[in-house]
Amino acid sequence: MMTLKSFYPRFIKEARELMALALPIIISQLALQGMNFVDTAMAGQASAVDLASVAIASSLWVPVRLLMRGTLMALPPTIAHHRGAGDNGEIVLDIAQALWIALLFSLVLIAYLLGAEGVLRFMNVAPEIIPAATGYMHALAFGVPAIAAYLTLNGLCEGMGDTRAPMFISIAGLLTNIPVNYILIYGKLGMPAMGAVGCGWATSLVYWVMSLLLFGYLKLNGQYKGLLPSLQQLSLDWTRAKNLFGLGLPIGLTIFVEGSIFAGVALLIGQLGTTAVASHQIAMNVSGLTFMVPLSISFAITVRVGHALGAERLDTAKLRTVSGMILAVMCAVVAALCLVTFPDAITRIYTTDPIVSHSAGLLLVYAAVYQLSDALQAAAAGSLRGFRDTRWPMLLVTIAYWGIGIPVGYVLGITDIVTRPMGPAGFWIGLISGLTAAAIFLGVRLITVIRRVEKHTPMTVPETFEAAA
Repeated sequence: MMTLKSFYPRFIKEARELMALALPIIISQLALQGMNFVDTAMAGQASAVDLASVAIASSLWVPVRLLMRGTLMALPPTIAHHRGAGDNGEIVLDIAQALWIALLFSLVLIAYLLGAEGVLRFMNVAPEIIPAATGYMHALAFGVPAIAAYLTLNGLCEGMGDTRAPMFISIAGLLTNIPVNYILIYGKLGMPAMGAVGCGWATSLVYWVMSLLLFGYLKLNGQYKGLLPSLQQLSLDWTRAKNLFGLGLPIGLTIFVEGSIFAGVALLIGQLGTTAVASHQIAMNVSGLTFMVPLSISFAITVRVGHALGAERLDTAKLRTVSGMILAVMCAVVAALCLVTFPDAITRIYTTDPIVSHSAGLLLVYAAVYQLSDALQAAAAGSLRGFRDTRWPMLLVTIAYWGIGIPVGYVLGITDIVTRPMGPAGFWIGLISGLTAAAIFLGVRLITVIRRVEKHTPMTVPETFEAAA
């Protein structure tokens, strides 16, 4: 049995290697999330209606983007397994099928974005918000193919353990987004002032730039020679595509379910008026930024665990799992302290409206509370992806978020069943409940999977661990 004294040096070594992989992912994710931050902050300076429009539109767009992102996340652990086994030929074939999956998602999401106005009206969103929110989503439709291509190519980089190039490209995207937003939102250089709609066009344009930059990097970098599929290799392989999609869809649905709870809360809060929506969006945007750290660590855990299992080193996979969870918790504690200590300074970045600022500051306290459980569930999910266990996590988080989080939030936020309607605060208590339940469920599932894999064969990894369950 490993003692704390013997574990510590192994943890320090693994933590350094994990952070070497995770830090560029963290910076990349912060840069990508920073684009949403820039949209929110700059739209908020235009007007409260523009801020609320971005909030509502994001609540409909982000979950489906996460669904595509999550489904394509089957690529990094799959590539990591092939890389651990030294089989580059399999990598090429899986990249080709991932591109087909990305194309399918692009077509579906474009149709979804173009029909968003009907969804907004069905949800009884405040009438003054609908026009700009609809225009924002129509503008995003133009960038969907670029987003899909970027996520696929980024999955190749992550699976190969190369996270620095996407980091620099993400930073370039963020730096490009700021001036383009400025021009389109406020109407500079002869352009009309488009408000929230300008944010959507800026995001689309920036993703086209990012996808082209990443493709150019892969073509010029010798490490990827022979890994990008040729035109002949781009033919659709139904069996391989089905297997990759079958592995990725539960991941996508898991992340979608988590994102949808926040979207569902935003849409329900949309019935409470512009001020409630704006304050919720500020707190949600800040929380989204802090979550990028444990989320990025979870991506690194997936790759590290997948690589270890591809090389048939289960003990190493377990060490990487534990080390990753400890790191995620440490980062969550730091984030929570910052949210509690500097709420006023944070909200002033977004708005000068004292009522919105005060309401958002109160919600940041709730955001601080769920940092720990959010970090734990993200790290556990990351390790489970490395073990290729995706179906049970999907079911468990669905129960946690929609069976616990949303009902608790609805009862406390809108009804008087338990207490007087608490408004946005009640919904945030629901978020805390859902995320805490998810952390417990996924933690138990992770322990179960590891034990069953150990019993299966300590030195042999099954093709899919659902089969071992």
